[in-house]
Amino acid sequence: MKLLLIAALFLATQPQASDPTLPPANLQARLTVDGLGVQIYRCTPQLDNTFKWVFEVPEAKLLDRTTHEPMGTHGAGPTWTWKDGSAITGKVIQTKPSRDPAVIPWLLLETKPTGDIKGTLSGITMVRRSDTQAGAAPSYGCDTERANTLIRVPYAAVYTFYSDAGSR
Repeated sequence: MKLLLIAALFLATQPQASDPTLPPANLQARLTVDGLGVQIYRCTPQLDNTFKWVFEVPEAKLLDRTTHEPMGTHGAGPTWTWKDGSAITGKVIQTKPSRDPAVIPWLLLETKPTGDIKGTLSGITMVRRSDTQAGAAPSYGCDTERANTLIRVPYAAVYTFYSDAGSR
């Protein structure tokens, strides 16, 4: 019993591992919205003659966290498009897997502008997907009969958009 108590105290005093999806300290959160949509997967044949659900594309609405009004969309690329027409695409640079296999991971993505429209997403350099709920591909149901079939798995997440602290 004493040994368990000592081990618990030791673990409690150890620094928590930092979240790899947190952006660098020089960035400032500019926007935070709720994402509500689906993750789309295709039943894909594998080299070992098995089948696996493979991620294809997200489709989500970006909603104001207070009013729940649509602010934009999230789709292939991945791309985020704001209601003013400004858009960015992202590239995953960090992930934090979920402990629940039915939940998609948290992500940190570097972004770049898409198109020529200046607006709300201008100057955004990173996006963080956090607080994810559901959205992972099922571990069953992908076989010869369903080859190349698409499934749409509902999910929710929080998307936070970051820019340099000095920019607006």
